[in-house]
Amino acid sequence: MKTLNEQISDVIQEEPVALFMKGTPQMVMCGNSMRALNALHAVGAPITTVDILPDPRIRQELSALSGWPTIPQVFVKGELIGGADITEELYESGELQRKLDDALGADRPQDVKVVALELES
Repeated sequence: MKTLNEQISDVIQEEPVALFMKGTPQMVMCGNSMRALNALHAVGAPITTVDILPDPRIRQELSALSGWPTIPQVFVKGELIGGADITEELYESGELQRKLDDALGADRPQDVKVVALELES
């Protein structure tokens, strides 16, 4: 089994758009996570979400990897974009759309999937 650090790194590196959030798209547990999710939806991003709530180690490992202390965290093609405020500002300025078009192409799939990390007890 991969370590938690490796699993988080894999999601960041392998998924076109990764959103580490509180809750899931079906059951969002935080207003900031909802704001980031809505901004990504609005630009037609393919979103892979990871719920950080099942275990505090997920947030610790994520913040250690990214150097960013707060949740949510949005990554595009392995690059940290930021949290809810930055993601919303990029959306409102049109920059988020451009970033995704450049990174993933304009006719990208717009699916949403949830990845559950395997936690060692």
